[in-house]
This record gives sequence, C-alpha cells and structure tokens, in this order.
Amino acid sequence: MKTAIIQQAFHDTKNETVKQSVLRIKEAAKNGAKLIVLSELHQDRYFCINENTDNFALAESFHEDVRFWSGVAKENGVVLVTSLFEKRAEGLYHNTAVVFENNGEIAGRYRKMHIPDDPGFYEKFYFTPGDLGFNPIKTSVGNIGLLVCWDQWYPEAARIMALKGADFLVYPTAIGWFDEDEADEKKRQLEAWITIQRSHAIANGLPVISANRVGKESDDKGVIDGIRFWGNSFAAGAQGEFLAHADEKEECILYFDLKKSGEVRRIWPFFRDRRIDAYEGLDKRFID
Repeated sequence: MKTAIIQQAFHDTKNETVKQSVLRIKEAAKNGAKLIVLSELHQDRYFCINENTDNFALAESFHEDVRFWSGVAKENGVVLVTSLFEKRAEGLYHNTAVVFENNGEIAGRYRKMHIPDDPGFYEKFYFTPGDLGFNPIKTSVGNIGLLVCWDQWYPEAARIMALKGADFLVYPTAIGWFDEDEADEKKRQLEAWITIQRSHAIANGLPVISANRVGKESDDKGVIDGIRFWGNSFAAGAQGEFLAHADEKEECILYFDLKKSGEVRRIWPFFRDRRIDAYEGLDKRFID
C-alpha cells in the first residue's frame, strides 16, 4: 500500500497553511497514496509555545474543521489522518486526531493521552488528557494504532495498540529544538526521538509512521526565541528498518510502501514469549 507523510511548515496564517496541505494531499493522491498522514496540529501555528487564554478560541472551529477535512478525504479518495484542536465544552479541550475514511466518513478519533509541559511546549495549559483509551481505528487500509507526539515516548501505549490488533502505529508530531542548544544536545535529542519509535516498531513487530513539522516558529510573547521544528519525518518497518526518511529543513511529501508484518512476527515471536504472569506493577506510578 502506497502511503504518504506530509512534512510541512506553518505558512503565516491558518488559511494559507491549510491551502498548502490540500495541494500536497491532492498531489499525493494523484501519485497513488491510499493513506496520508499530517503532522500534529497541522492547520495552524504551534500555539502551545506559550500560555495565552486567547488561544482557546482556535478550537471554536473544530466541527467546521472536521467537515472540511472530511471533504478533502472524500474528494481525493484517501484515508486521511488529521490532528485538530477540539473544544468539547467550555474549559474542556483536547488535542484530538481524527481519521477519515476514503469516502469522507469519520473512521475514528483519538484524544492525546500523554500531555507534556516543558518550556515552549505548554500543552498541559491547553489540553485535558484523552479519555478514549488506546484503541486501533479500523479503516479500509488497516487498523491504525493512532498516537500523538508525546505518546511516542511511551512503550506502554504502543504495546497496548499492538495487543489490540493495530496493523501499524502512526504518530502525528510537533517536536523541535531551540537554536541556542548545543549541537551535541540537538543530535542526542533527535537520535533519541528516532530510536524510541524504531524500538516500538521492533518490539511490536509493526511498521511505524511519524509525521513532524519543519520550520522555525517564534514565541509571540517573546519569552523564548522560538522553536525550530526538526522535521525528520520517517517510516520504519517491523524490524526498525527505514522505509523513508525526510531531512530536517525541507517541506516534502514522503512516499513509501506499507505492508503487514506477519512474517516478521513469525521470525521474532515476542508476543509468544511475553511473561504476562510476571509483569505485576506495570500499572503503578512507582514501585517502592
């Protein structure tokens, strides 16, 4: 199955950014992609760079946005993974990924479970942790184990998705570094990010798809200089091998062929040899 990742930057306004995304989706569909994955909160700037109550207004268009992306999926005949800012009620907001079937119907949604709180990534200010659990979304291209950004560091999330029948793991992402960081530190962070996700692929015998932003986005409050999103969107096969890998700067459409991984699981039967009788404590915060 031909698959595409849209690696994209923010283009000054929501309207222009969405316009650029749609053009790339159309191109990918014409080139045969059946599944297209967009990055985290792809419609607009990464507003979590600071804490500002005015930014909650960005979620007012959630239902309108859902209708729009439904139309894009239907028009192009693709399964489309989006990442949107959901207003559920006053004072209750989620970082929500919505998957559209190729006929425009909503195949399912996932609310981000792990919420970070770091300088420049103040997501706990905006998002309530998800309450839909870790459940693969059934689509015409397979069962999507959909997780979002900070979720990608947690082996428990990937494992549960795999145990529930995911055919592959998908991570819409917004991650970057600060220009003032040392080069060695940037290298360590990037390599850790790639390594942990390839590890999920290997440990679960599943392909992994990770779609990140690119470009520098400034802090409009001036508390920090900004975040330079490091791109490096990639797909890895069930043995951790790269199927495709973008660079750290360029907007692009990343194409690759995705296949199921039953043969790898027969060679490396990790599920067979799991000691489920000896894993007591994994559901604890800490074992004293």
